[in-house]
Parts: sequence; C-alpha cells; structure tokens
Amino acid sequence: MKEEIIINAENRPIGRLATEIAKYLQGKHRPDYQPNIDLPIYVLVENIDKAKFTGKKLANEVFIKHTGYLGHRKEILWKTLWEKDKLEFIKRVVKNMLPKNKLQKRRLLRIKII
Repeated sequence: MKEEIIINAENRPIGRLATEIAKYLQGKHRPDYQPNIDLPIYVLVENIDKAKFTGKKLANEVFIKHTGYLGHRKEILWKTLWEKDKLEFIKRVVKNMLPKNKLQKRRLLRIKII
C-alpha cells in the first residue's frame, strides 16, 4: 500500500517545491484525506541540483536553531547547507510547512532524493 510520488525539481523555485512536497506528505492530494492519519506516502525528488533560488535568498537567508541554553543560538547560511547536504536543506524547508504535531517527524523521514 506504499505510495511513491516522484517530483522533478528542475527549474522550480525551492519554496514552490517545498509546498508541493508538504502537500503530498500530508496526503492532501487524496480524496480520503484525514488530518490525523499518517499515510505511507514517499516523496522522491529528482534533479534537485537544478532547482533554482529567486532573488538573493541563497546568499542572505539563514536557518536558526536554539539549543535552549543562553547564548547557544546556532545559525547556518542557506548556501553552506545547500552545498553540504541537499536532503537536509529540503527537510528543513519542508518542516516549517508541515503541521507542528507528532506526525511531523515521521513524515519528514519519507523524503528521498534520487
């Protein structure tokens, strides 16, 4: 019953790509969608190297993470994370578009790059 959806990222802005991935991970494309049910839908992203960034986002935007301790705010530029690990980059962008609940972590594990 596993469903695999292949998305081509060639010449697509990262934000539009992330919203489509989030929609499929939640199962909103199906007629039997229910927000509390986690369906086994895998999203496979191809040609991620050819995705595009609009404006100067790649050079200026920053991912922020706070450990909870004073002064332990971690920042990483989009450009460095994009060059280092594209899958982690996509997961961080999609994470902000998914609902903040117990299903979020399981849904993010079902993103793959081919």
